[in-house]
Amino acid sequence: MKAVIIEDEKIAADLLKSLINQLDDSVEIVAVLQTVEDSVEWINDNPQPDLMFVDIHLADGSSFSIFDKVEVKCPIIFTTAYDEYALKAFEVNSIDYLLKPINKDDLSRALNKYRNLKGDSNSLDYMKLVGKFMEEAEKMHHYKEYFLVPERDKLIPLPTKEIAYIYIDLKIIKAVTYSGKVYYMSHNLDEMMKQLNPKKFFRANRQFIIAHDAVKDVSIWFGNKISINLCVETEEKIIVSKARVTEFKNWYSF
Repeated sequence: MKAVIIEDEKIAADLLKSLINQLDDSVEIVAVLQTVEDSVEWINDNPQPDLMFVDIHLADGSSFSIFDKVEVKCPIIFTTAYDEYALKAFEVNSIDYLLKPINKDDLSRALNKYRNLKGDSNSLDYMKLVGKFMEEAEKMHHYKEYFLVPERDKLIPLPTKEIAYIYIDLKIIKAVTYSGKVYYMSHNLDEMMKQLNPKKFFRANRQFIIAHDAVKDVSIWFGNKISINLCVETEEKIIVSKARVTEFKNWYSF
């Protein structure tokens, strides 16, 4: 098995490499990368590895930006000193989320999870992979069922099940229900996505979060992008970039 480590601290990278070798000497570390820029370049220029170990905080930014710039098809085990990114990790083929300092038992569990998902085949069942990680993420988080939103001189509960999509319009966040009613939200899109069930909501792009049940169909768009059509009217087209088309398909067909 060929693996890549993306980690900007040499001591942490060396420790991880040593632990991997102790647990499974069949794992070949083909690259140790330290920055977002180097990682994007390496992924573009080399065959995809079987597995990636990725630190979230790198010297030149968040490793999540790597996946906005290049399509990564292999599973990922995230490593981090922080625990608030588990839901975000789900969005990019993560199969596990290890908190630093990484210990041997946790790493062994993560490697076993990879082997179990792969089974006897030469490729992972990504729907199974995504499903298992979502189940684990749900155990770690309680998702909002209601948001308190202003209506005239009151605050009223808006059930999340009534939200068809959420979008940003001139720096104002709005939630639109299936009946077409618009509510103003106090949270930004990043904050809201952390509080919404990722089975039911998808961050389509920088402007839109969409509900699973609101998707009517999908149109092929320029440059291998897609345009998502909802059962309620939107002020502009909802375009998903080429790099995130597979992610959307996996989410929508779950």
